[in-house]
Amino acid sequence: MGDGGAGSVPQEVEHRGLEATRQRSAELFADLDAAHTDAARRVARDALVHLHLPLVEHCARRFRNRGEPFEDLVQVGTIGLLKSVDRFDSERGVEFSTYATPTIIGEIKRYFRDKGWAIRVPRRLQELRMQIASATGELTQDLGRSPTPRELAETIGCSVEEIVEGLESSNAYSTLSLDASDDSDEGGAPMLAALGTDDVNLEHVDIRESIKPLLDQLDAREKRILLLRYFKNMTQSQIAAEIGVSQMHVSRLLTRTLEHLRVSLQD
Repeated sequence: MGDGGAGSVPQEVEHRGLEATRQRSAELFADLDAAHTDAARRVARDALVHLHLPLVEHCARRFRNRGEPFEDLVQVGTIGLLKSVDRFDSERGVEFSTYATPTIIGEIKRYFRDKGWAIRVPRRLQELRMQIASATGELTQDLGRSPTPRELAETIGCSVEEIVEGLESSNAYSTLSLDASDDSDEGGAPMLAALGTDDVNLEHVDIRESIKPLLDQLDAREKRILLLRYFKNMTQSQIAAEIGVSQMHVSRLLTRTLEHLRVSLQD
């Protein structure tokens, strides 16, 4: 019985610590909302960031052993924490740590995505790609469908041509390191551990290499439709909504493009 009482002490201490953090967080957000000067806002904001740094460290530990220094991951995660502090609405009744965790993890994942560009892509396009991804998520929720390039351009404040360029730059991006594990809390085995079997796609290398120059001859829209259909596995209806044309028009363009590629391969 004595052992059970002793064992409960750490849990009680931890609970008190969490409750104290919640109370202090609520007080600081109240100070932030009531602040009338930039200096007062900065003090409350900095205190909130310092209070929740342990949360950032907890999130960063999920990405350990991926070849990046832990301190760098904490620094990147802190950017997500800052964004969460600036966007948090205490009146929604959601606990701040619950709200902030996805943003912190998302920022760290974005950091790994930025590290994964296969070829040198201008920073402008990397940033535009991230803006497009963010705007696409928000517009998809608002519209109930994928936004068109024009809708993305109006939201971000750029031209449709720049949107297309940003989307096409994604082709220069490689997704994961061989040392990367999954995002579960347990941390799965790295991708490298899954290698060792014959790659059935090797026999298609010659075909893929033959098609590459033919793809470069297509106009931007035909190429994009082809990539969305066969590389991103989107349906014709999804592609139609994405680029702002009818599903029938997408079908005709796909048929024409595939026939062109087929004839070119036979020449």
